[in-house]
Amino acid sequence: MNTRKDAAQPASRVFRVALTGGIASGKTTVADLFGSLGIPLIDSDIIAREVVEPGQPALAAVTQAFGNSVLGADGRLDRRRLREIIFADAGARARLEAILHPAIRAETERQSAAAARSGPYQVLVIPLLTEGGRRDHVDRVLVVDAPEAVQVERLMARDSVTLEQAQASLRAQAQREARLQLADDVVTNNGLIDELRAQVAALHALYVKLAAEKVVPPNGHAAQ
Repeated sequence: MNTRKDAAQPASRVFRVALTGGIASGKTTVADLFGSLGIPLIDSDIIAREVVEPGQPALAAVTQAFGNSVLGADGRLDRRRLREIIFADAGARARLEAILHPAIRAETERQSAAAARSGPYQVLVIPLLTEGGRRDHVDRVLVVDAPEAVQVERLMARDSVTLEQAQASLRAQAQREARLQLADDVVTNNGLIDELRAQVAALHALYVKLAAEKVVPPNGHAAQ
């Protein structure tokens, strides 16, 4: 586990840790370990699915932008069809992000506020933080890192894809070096759960300490 102690800490009321990492790096496992310690988890992937459920304004906006072909027979978003469209057209990807990102951010903030008293800090799971997420709305960035060979192996086993497909999925995301440059803390995941649990326990102690040092009194000014 690597930690950078001089990270900037914005004066948000709730101490928030952004958890990110490459595909098949083990983000879910690490998030679950924090959850087992009683830490509220807010997952942007889950929120991204929720905001495009039938009846949600974001789904109506996506349909208006891309047509009814992105809807399945049940009225739900056809994610495979939408992926085909945005992978073939960078402009389409930008239009989709302009619709979804504000909706995801708003719901993230709503859930964060609702869980404000549920733990000493919160973990926001943001897989695509490096690709365009906001660094300024969290106090700390935790990157789950795994060797690319390990990621490829996990992807092939998890998704039943070929070597070439797994490598293409990795290339579609930000490079490992860019993620590590953004990190305040790094968890190395080589697949050994006991080692992973020990790293999470050490970070939990650090985050509890940092959150306690950043108490915001009723007047709204952070303690120095």
